[in-house]
Amino acid sequence: MKVLVLLCVFVPLLALATAEEEAVLESILRDRSHIEETLRLAADEKAGDYAAALQRLRQIYHNSIRPMEQAYKYNELRQHEISDGEITSKPMVLFLGPWSVGKSSMVNYLLGLQDTPYQLYTGAEPTTSEFTVIMHGEKIRTVEGIVMAADSSRSFSPLEKFGQNFLEKLVGIEMPHKLLERVTFVDTPGIIENRKQQERGYPFNDVCQWFIDRADLIFVVFDPTKLDVGLELEMLFRQLKGRESQIRIILNKADSLATQDLMRVYGALFWSLAPLINVTEPPRVYVSSFWPYDYAPDTSRDLFKREEISLLEDLNQVIENRLENKIAFIRQHGIRVRIHALLVDRYVQTFKEKMSFFSDPELVSKEIVDDPDKFYIFKSILAKTNVSKFDLPNRDAYRDFFGINPVSSFKQLSAQCSYMGGCLLEKIERAITHELPSLLGSINSGKNPTLSSCEATGCGEKPKNRYRRN
Repeated sequence: MKVLVLLCVFVPLLALATAEEEAVLESILRDRSHIEETLRLAADEKAGDYAAALQRLRQIYHNSIRPMEQAYKYNELRQHEISDGEITSKPMVLFLGPWSVGKSSMVNYLLGLQDTPYQLYTGAEPTTSEFTVIMHGEKIRTVEGIVMAADSSRSFSPLEKFGQNFLEKLVGIEMPHKLLERVTFVDTPGIIENRKQQERGYPFNDVCQWFIDRADLIFVVFDPTKLDVGLELEMLFRQLKGRESQIRIILNKADSLATQDLMRVYGALFWSLAPLINVTEPPRVYVSSFWPYDYAPDTSRDLFKREEISLLEDLNQVIENRLENKIAFIRQHGIRVRIHALLVDRYVQTFKEKMSFFSDPELVSKEIVDDPDKFYIFKSILAKTNVSKFDLPNRDAYRDFFGINPVSSFKQLSAQCSYMGGCLLEKIERAITHELPSLLGSINSGKNPTLSSCEATGCGEKPKNRYRRN
């Protein structure tokens, strides 16, 4: 009887305590409604239009750009092979920065993973030792790196080249989430400025470069109490060169400082980063506290809220423009392949002009490769084409390239033609100047792009070759 009485008293008290704990938890958690509103997660997408545009883009790449890549071994120069998974992949948002600055907490906050079994582990000590890819899936599950790399339908298969030690440090998390239907997040290990950084067992900087080259938006996160810029951080910003338009600087945990101290830290951050970012216009800096709990009292709550909404609008812009960005990326890639082919063609032409019956092919090739300026190889490309001098690759890279692939092993562009397939140069130029801009225009005008069957055969046109000697 006494036990029954105690239970009748204890159970309501326990329920009351649990309700009070939930009420306290809700009071300290931040309202998330602005995230769904700004990112328009309730809006429905026209998936069919996107699928048709991506299929058309894939067709242009395979018919007009990839043959030139293979003929002149462009992938061995840039180490960047574009797979079908990369063409059809969602925009990638990359989180970089020192250890324990709030990268994982920011991902948890944006996805609402706080207090769920799949939230990313956070703490004051260095916690993230893996490259974590958070992506959409029908159910919540963890995917090991070796499985991600083996799946050709994903865009991560090229990561196998970094070795098994790295694949053990790569993990994927799939979950059904409206935001992940449109974007993929990548959380990276924090930068630690000591010798242990170089003892990870895999090429950390090379892996970072792989993700940087493919990221649509790069968040470099800082803690106001950790603004030291060491060698590893300098190396990171050197790797970000040329990607300044994708970089966003985040001064996180801003509510941990008084307003006056925050202004000093903001100035110190710019002072530290100024020598590392060689652009006229500095990257956008967001100042806020990106985690699910409410801002600290007596801080600039309105400012932090506006900064957070600005960041969400920036992220939403990348999501909305993902097709345009993908087309622009493939077009830029095509331009680089075309420049590479023109340069190799000029090397081959010079080699054939210098060769005689008594010449040693290896000595002639070495002379041309070691001193291309002596034969006006790069200058002739600028003079005879519309290539900008700022788009020309580093000539030292061609010394290594031709060390592996002899100049004599390549054909000239004039020989890369067939009656049915057309000329490789004409096809890639048509893709750059007509097909890809037309695809972009059809998206901007709201038209559904149609698939053409003329790429492979040129619609019966006889191939033209501007480089054929008369």
